[in-house]
Amino acid sequence: MKKIFYGIVMAGVFSSSAFSQVIYVDDAGERKENKEELFQHHHSPEVRLKSIPVQQVKLRNSLFSERYALNKKYLMSLENDKLLQNFYYEAGISKTGNITVNKDGNYQDFYWGWESPSNQLRGHFLGHWLSAAAYIYAETGDKEVKEKADRIVAELAVCQENNGGEWVGSIPEKYLYLMAEGKNIWSPQYTLHKTLMGLYDMYMLTGSQQALDVLDRFADWFHRWTGELVETGKAYAIYGGETSGMLEIWANMYALTQNVKYRDLMERYGQPGLFQALEKGEDALSNDHANASIPWSHGAARLYEVTGNDYWKQMTLAFWKCAVLDRESFCTGGQNAGEFWIPPHQLHHFIGENNQEHCTVYNMIRTADYLYRWTGDVQYADYIERNIYNGLLAQQHPRTGMVAYFLPMGAGYTKGGEKGWGHPTMDFYCCHGSLVQAQTRYLEYIYFESEKGLVVSQYIPSELSWKKEGTDVHVQQDFTVSQFNKDYAGSRWKMQLKINAEDPVHFDLCLRLPWWLKEKAIIKVNGQPEKVNALHGYHTISRTWQNDEVYIEFPTCLYAEPLPGSEDMVAYMEGPIVLAGLCGEETMLHVADKESPESILIPEYGQEYKIVRWKQSHYRTSHQAKAIRFVPLYEIGDEPYTIYFPIQKEKK
Repeated sequence: MKKIFYGIVMAGVFSSSAFSQVIYVDDAGERKENKEELFQHHHSPEVRLKSIPVQQVKLRNSLFSERYALNKKYLMSLENDKLLQNFYYEAGISKTGNITVNKDGNYQDFYWGWESPSNQLRGHFLGHWLSAAAYIYAETGDKEVKEKADRIVAELAVCQENNGGEWVGSIPEKYLYLMAEGKNIWSPQYTLHKTLMGLYDMYMLTGSQQALDVLDRFADWFHRWTGELVETGKAYAIYGGETSGMLEIWANMYALTQNVKYRDLMERYGQPGLFQALEKGEDALSNDHANASIPWSHGAARLYEVTGNDYWKQMTLAFWKCAVLDRESFCTGGQNAGEFWIPPHQLHHFIGENNQEHCTVYNMIRTADYLYRWTGDVQYADYIERNIYNGLLAQQHPRTGMVAYFLPMGAGYTKGGEKGWGHPTMDFYCCHGSLVQAQTRYLEYIYFESEKGLVVSQYIPSELSWKKEGTDVHVQQDFTVSQFNKDYAGSRWKMQLKINAEDPVHFDLCLRLPWWLKEKAIIKVNGQPEKVNALHGYHTISRTWQNDEVYIEFPTCLYAEPLPGSEDMVAYMEGPIVLAGLCGEETMLHVADKESPESILIPEYGQEYKIVRWKQSHYRTSHQAKAIRFVPLYEIGDEPYTIYFPIQKEKK
């Protein structure tokens, strides 16, 4: 037995008492504490903010509802038999006819790209599709979506029966055995995790008992396989094949069922080398595959919620520190290049074509959401906001709804990097899958319940149905709209909350004051000004509510954000929104001495009958050799663009 002393040198990094204990790792890979096991229930986790079920929130007309509808339309356009094609092949079921080829070269009878029968990740997309469909049904009640998803689950059950009652993968079982023998198989556990995740969401959000039954029987296969690996001294193979998402799904299933097999799976999947490196205070991420590492933080986070053991909370916080606090980020929030974490203080060297993989944006938002709920700390909500606008929205094509795998930070590129925009049926990248999920998750991030009332975390036009002390409360959030409004600048951040309660009810309304405010917010209740003390953080209104209106104005301005490590390169932002210059090459901008870089941009307005808030924030350069228009990064589709510009100071 190997005795390894973890954490004794980490007292200055972690507050958890778990790190002062001796942890044992035996030859089979089983890891235990000498006082109590990390995977047993300890106590209830500390949670400051409670998630509000997505069934209680509806999107109102805005950029977000437009993008949501675009995504839903795409999901519903995909054909069940083709989504299931690789599951059918594995189960020996034929559902398709002869291959026919159009004049444009598209194969009509099959989906291709990463869903091609020759690709080792084939079938991963269906799990993403099921998760997205489950959320859409929960949020909209659209029966057509549920019926389509239920038919897919029923077909998966048929495939499982054909495979002997357990396996319902889109790839062969032998892939995992070959991987355990050291053969080069491309991320089989990543692929299989997506199916498990989709089935779980179908049960939790639509009530599909069949989805749960299929998932539970599939888990039997993993329990037996991992048990064999432990018994034969090959427990290390459990961590092959991009396995990091597995820890979260097993924790979810243990919380749901309390079945000991899921606790076994939590233990077997819960000891990756990443956690050991974080315990030692090492830089566990630099030059590591970003999206393969982020889901480990989800697993640790979910284990904290399931067990209450503070070790897992500290592990999630350690990941966040290493990923976000100890390294710089682009103005968009992204921190990777070519799918790998950029080392600290090296960001400016990696600016180029293949930055900010979409999957990493979505998964880091999920990590931030866990931490926000536990702590209520606005830094996590601020992070989510920045990455929603400049990641999730910016990497979805505004007209086709397709995904940009990468978001280039270098000058003159187009979105998607070397891969370009995804094709509806010919690509199915990993980011294609995270895109269809991400566009269904906005409703989770807007409202939260605190011990004393309601927190408004994100400013997205929406409606909330909520109960406080048994009283029905309806909240409607909108950007204020007026015809022929001459005060265009910053008006996107003038908002109105209408609060209507069935009976008078007292609660705290807590409003997030975002990181980008340069002046204090203006807040009024029924026309009466509030005294706002904080610039950033929260403003709390404690009162009895019934039929009330809250007006919120966040003064915004244009500002320049330097590229870390290269102070003469700047990006332009308005509030949380990155502005991109419509130009195909790096262009020097000249600024008069003692003037700020943003002084060379002037607003560009359009005369409209009714101002549409999310189409504002347009600028153009003034007194430059080359005229450049600047628009929100999320508006750009196929045009070449530039985010960072070199600035040269000149004396008048």
